[in-house]
Amino acid sequence: MTDQDTSGPESAKGKSDLAFRTISEVAAELDLPQHVLRFWETKFSQVRPMKRAGGRRYYRPEDMLLLSKIRKLLYDDGYTIKGVQKLLKDPTARLTAADRSEQAQSAVASAADSPNPDLSGLREIIDELTDIRRMLKASDQVD
Repeated sequence: MTDQDTSGPESAKGKSDLAFRTISEVAAELDLPQHVLRFWETKFSQVRPMKRAGGRRYYRPEDMLLLSKIRKLLYDDGYTIKGVQKLLKDPTARLTAADRSEQAQSAVASAADSPNPDLSGLREIIDELTDIRRMLKASDQVD
C-alpha cells in the first residue's frame, strides 16, 4: 500500500471534496476554459464563487455541483443558456431529450392510429425538429 490513502472523498489532485477550489482547478476538473466559468457567472445568478483580495475566485463544493449540473445541461442534454436559466428557477419544468423524444413518438403513434389525426400536435413536432436541425447546422458552422 502507498503512503497516500485514497479511500476518502478526494479529487484527482488529492484535495478533499469539501475543499475550496480555484478557477483553474474547477476549469480542469470540468474540462472547460476559465473564461467560460467567468461567463457563466454573468448568466447564472446562482453561480457566486467567493472572491478574495485581488478578485481571486474560490469555488465551494456546492458551486462545483451547480457548475457540473450546468455543464451537463448545456453540453450533454443540449439545453440553451435560457433553457438552463429557466430550469434553475423551476427544476420541475425539466424535460430530458429522451422525454421529448418519447412524447414525439407517442404523438405520432396516436395520430397514426386515429382516423382523424390532430395535425396541430404533428405541426408542433415538425417545428421542434426544424428548430433542432437549425441549431445543429449552426453549431456545425461554428466548428
